[in-house]
Amino acid sequence: MMDENYYFLLRRAKKFIINYPLRILSYCLMPTHYHFFFGVDEDDALAPFLRRLFSSYTQAFNLQEGRTGTLFEGRSKSKLVDDSSYALRLVRYLHLNPVRAGLVNHPNGWAFSDYLAWTGQQTGEFYDKNFGSMLFSNPDQYRLFVDDGLEQDEDDRFLNAVY
Repeated sequence: MMDENYYFLLRRAKKFIINYPLRILSYCLMPTHYHFFFGVDEDDALAPFLRRLFSSYTQAFNLQEGRTGTLFEGRSKSKLVDDSSYALRLVRYLHLNPVRAGLVNHPNGWAFSDYLAWTGQQTGEFYDKNFGSMLFSNPDQYRLFVDDGLEQDEDDRFLNAVY
């Protein structure tokens, strides 16, 4: 059932995002949390989108499970990313999240991120080729960058220090 919930959330994101000046640059959905990296084209667009997306998701989940009330603890966290070196490390961090959590041995084994789109192994609903090519000259270069990250925990320390 969890897989269908991930797919439902992604379908809702696709449906709702067309009404907002936003782009999903990268994402990774995890069993206990989620990560989205957004390109925001207008100030104050993100909060209404997230409110609509997760309100819709919560209502559907509650109906499915016969429950009521909130689904998510606390507020979502956000950080302005205005540096390309931070952006590339952030995307790698997102894609390595399932590996670090012990869910898969390599990010290509996790269906609920856009890693396969970033590495050219499949088309991605949200993958922004312009953004990806700003950071890496080709998908193989990104794949090698992620593989290098498998050998180190540098991204975790870096992101936790500023997140």
